[in-house]
Amino acid sequence: MKLLMHMCCGPCSCYPLKKLRTDGIEPTGYFFNPNIHPYKEWEERLQNARKFAELSEMDFIADEAYSLRDFLKKALPAEGMRKGRCQMCYAWRLEQTAKYASEHAFDAFTSTLFYSIYQQHELMRAVAEDFAASYGVSFYYEDFRIGWQDGIDLSKEMDLYRQSYCGCVFSEEERYSRSLRKLQRKENKEKKRLRLMA
Repeated sequence: MKLLMHMCCGPCSCYPLKKLRTDGIEPTGYFFNPNIHPYKEWEERLQNARKFAELSEMDFIADEAYSLRDFLKKALPAEGMRKGRCQMCYAWRLEQTAKYASEHAFDAFTSTLFYSIYQQHELMRAVAEDFAASYGVSFYYEDFRIGWQDGIDLSKEMDLYRQSYCGCVFSEEERYSRSLRKLQRKENKEKKRLRLMA
């Protein structure tokens, strides 16, 4: 099978590549991540994805356009709810991967997004399956989360840059802003209280 593997970063690619190779599949890595900001963060992740591919002797393709403005045009209207923003982000990256796979004679596509324990797994899967049907290419589904710790260990052995947030400016704020985290905790507490009263 000729498989295109969307890579969100180097560390998230470690376990998926290991598992795919164990299953006899040799993927081509594909870096397309217009969600990553600021520029230095995007550049660091691109270079580490490339480093991972070289160390792993895996074919690698990168879309090297930094797309802050395009991302904000899409993200700001969807920002009313975190789920809306994330769904837009999944859809953009998975659609581009399906399109690239279809246009370049790949049999199927997958994504290292399915390695992350922090992403909305079922939503991503539904989005990927929709785009697979739209572009006439198969979506190769695998729940890579089982290898979470293995991937962390491998990324440390390879001395890959390990990021501390999803990638977008909104997730960076959510990661580092104390006031925002405090507000989110308060909102979550209120939601829990209302559920208990219902």
